[in-house]
Amino acid sequence: MLERNYRKYIVVLISVLGLAMGVSAHSRPYKWELGLQGGCGYYVGDASPHIFKNVREVYGGHVRYKFDRRWALQLKGLHQVIRGTLPEDKSFVWSNKLVNLDVVAEFNFFRLGKMEYDSRVKPISPYIFLGVGVGLYGLNYGTAAAYLPFGIGVKWEFAPRWQLQFAWQHNLYFADNLENVEGLGNTYNLNGSNFLNCDLTGQMMLGIVFEFGREKKICRYCLYSE
Repeated sequence: MLERNYRKYIVVLISVLGLAMGVSAHSRPYKWELGLQGGCGYYVGDASPHIFKNVREVYGGHVRYKFDRRWALQLKGLHQVIRGTLPEDKSFVWSNKLVNLDVVAEFNFFRLGKMEYDSRVKPISPYIFLGVGVGLYGLNYGTAAAYLPFGIGVKWEFAPRWQLQFAWQHNLYFADNLENVEGLGNTYNLNGSNFLNCDLTGQMMLGIVFEFGREKKICRYCLYSE
């Protein structure tokens, strides 16, 4: 009888330890993300005074490092095509290709993740971001201009290690020649509500993200033994 009780205790102990180890592993989030995204983009400047006019394709990828469940740093590269018409000749349609490279800091409004036992962690969260970037355009992408990227978005962790993300980003360029059309400049004063008279690009993108690099397990014994 005594031996049988010992066996029961051992089984219960192993079960509790296994559950604790599983909870501990599940509670450690992944620190890195890789993602692909695509969507539509537009340009606002001398030859296109309004957003969502002359919409063209945008696509690219990103890598993200997550400091915690709210704060993250993202490095992103996008390829975008912009186009418009000349003010004096609407039949003439021009286009230009851009490569946008930027680094942005992100803030999630909720703690993002999938943890059934912690009600503070949500599988979906809106977020905002702000950073710095540089755009390459013109012949053989030989012209560069700095820009200020900012925007809003939503992240949804629909499965373990997988997310869907939607973002609406604006890039305020410190330049007025993204059209790369000789003589256009800001001659026609068609920047609309852009009081800085700088060119602006925007992108609405949907992306899929894969998480990797789980956070290292904390050695509680090491902390207490120091």
